[in-house]
Amino acid sequence: MNRPKSMLVANIAWARETRERTPGFFDALARGQNPRVLWIGCSDSRVPAETITHSAPGDLFVHRNIANLFHPDDDNSASVLEYAVRVLDVDHVIVCGHHGCGGVRASLLPPPTDLPHVSRRIAPLCALARRHHDTLAGLDPAAAADHLAELNVLEQVRLLRASPIVRDREPPPLVHGWI
Repeated sequence: MNRPKSMLVANIAWARETRERTPGFFDALARGQNPRVLWIGCSDSRVPAETITHSAPGDLFVHRNIANLFHPDDDNSASVLEYAVRVLDVDHVIVCGHHGCGGVRASLLPPPTDLPHVSRRIAPLCALARRHHDTLAGLDPAAAADHLAELNVLEQVRLLRASPIVRDREPPPLVHGWI
């Protein structure tokens, strides 16, 4: 069986099991969402938000991209934040990075010419790496990447807290940084 087909079969089984275990579960979800948390995480397949936090459907409003970046001028990032804060009225925004991040590792290397979209996306992370060059240069490559992943989370938290979308709400949502 091919992977997409096996995923669909698994989804059908999950829906059936969920309906049997928790009658009314899907009816409640159909009435709308009320997540209290906006999760900004990495696209890496090893860090799925709902799985690593034991969250159920409807618990998190999730935005994932390479290296868990928040670009204030990017409509994708800003629209997710705006909707979460102004419409869903979330109480918390969590930026979750991780060690071993490929996007972070890539930001420490010369920009790949064959991946222009990735290069543009991680450009702010490359700039962050340049700002911390002296510290990162003294570390082995894996440790440098892991330290940069931590610095990146702090930078994304700073950018989110500085956003008018967050600042202008009373009270503003709490912005957290996790690794």
